[in-house]
Amino acid sequence: MGSFSIWHWLIVLVIVMLVFGTKKLRNIGSDLGGAVKGFKEGIKEGTEKPTDSDEPQSGRTIDVDAKEKH
Repeated sequence: MGSFSIWHWLIVLVIVMLVFGTKKLRNIGSDLGGAVKGFKEGIKEGTEKPTDSDEPQSGRTIDVDAKEKH
């Protein structure tokens, strides 16, 4: 009873397909795939070094105080 056989998983798959329908499952799969692709692109953009920088990085920190505009 601790592990499921292939027949258990097939029955669960058939029930899920009957409840949700194949079109909705396909839409969920494509949405999930698009989200994963966007996440990977975001990670890739975050790790790339900027090459189009006009000002070289000087390594200094500028400390400023923000004031409210009246």
